[in-house]
Amino acid sequence: MNKKRVVITGMGVISPVGSGVEKFWQALVEGKSGVGPITTFDVSRFPTRFAAEVKDYNPEEFFNIKDARNKAKFVQYAIAATREALKHANLDVRKETDPDRVAVLIGSGIGSIHSCEVEYAKYLEKGPDRISPHFIPRVILNEAAGQVSMDIGSTGFATCVTTACATGTNAIGDAMRFLQYGDADVIIAGGTESATTILGLGGFCALKALSERNDNPEHASRPFDKNRDGFVMGEGCGVMVLETLEHAQKRGAKILAECVGYGRTSDAYHITAPHPEGTGAVNAMKYAIADAGLTLKDISYINAHGTSTQMNDKIESLAIRKLFGDLAKKVPVSSTKSMTGHLLGAAGGIELIACVMAIRDNIVPPTINYETPDPDCDLDYVPNQARKVNVRVAMSNSLGFGGHNATVVVKKFEN
Repeated sequence: MNKKRVVITGMGVISPVGSGVEKFWQALVEGKSGVGPITTFDVSRFPTRFAAEVKDYNPEEFFNIKDARNKAKFVQYAIAATREALKHANLDVRKETDPDRVAVLIGSGIGSIHSCEVEYAKYLEKGPDRISPHFIPRVILNEAAGQVSMDIGSTGFATCVTTACATGTNAIGDAMRFLQYGDADVIIAGGTESATTILGLGGFCALKALSERNDNPEHASRPFDKNRDGFVMGEGCGVMVLETLEHAQKRGAKILAECVGYGRTSDAYHITAPHPEGTGAVNAMKYAIADAGLTLKDISYINAHGTSTQMNDKIESLAIRKLFGDLAKKVPVSSTKSMTGHLLGAAGGIELIACVMAIRDNIVPPTINYETPDPDCDLDYVPNQARKVNVRVAMSNSLGFGGHNATVVVKKFEN
């Protein structure tokens, strides 16, 4: 069976540096940080007291008060970003296409920890009779995909992926596969997350995974810098409208880029640490490039997982060196997490959107806060300032707790 070609026709973003694709992209190009003190709960007892919160999202722009109260924030973000993506794609599912051939594949790494906190507090204070009937629908991970499908009227499959920090990339890669083999004509795919809560922050603090630069939060996320001391939690959503080329051309859609390669592996090594030889990351990239029918020389830009933790940045750099060999120091590699923080399950969604925008504008976003080189991280990280580059092919890496590795390759569309 010949695989169908898959293209990207719309994108939607809710992010700590700005909501809406253009606002998000402009902030990345300008090297703006979205990190600051946490404003939504008391953090005085935590060793880390900052995060990359979404600042310009107003639920009343999308929902009435009752609907907003009954929808978890990660679900709200998914609906809001999907509406932008469909508008961007000039696609009304109910009017312009067969809704049975439109699917949704939106994942989340954690779902709504906040709902668990609120309802457990009610139980402790007032007993089990006061637990909300909306609790389960608010907390379960599939609700983002399910409620997006209800919102847009799609009656194809609605499902989710949960692979920790690789979630968004796996969702988009899996969607590409479903389209290639004819399971749908259109899929809205990506990741969404809102886990900056008491338990979310406390859990990552307990893992000693977060930066503790409380006196200088904007400079806390510093991927590949020698003095990095942990990642910064972020929140938001990134989704794409993926279509078969045939479907997109038939309706006269503007094509933003082509989704051409997908690789995924498991380290089978440790629940939080990457494999010390970077084997899984190497193979995910290798498989994605081979799936795209490309060579190492074709890769114009790599959006790295680049979390700003000691082990991740060291091992991801090692994996790129192992795979690319002499070419490793010639390809620009940057981590937009330096600006957005780490959106966990949503990271892969917004980062692949950054790759598409890099292809559109021939600009590679920077790794900000890069000050002191690390001998273990010796690649071209596009330090501190965006760079003009002829970006024909871009690759995005996501490496998740549990040993999940995922890579998606996108390229400039050519007939």
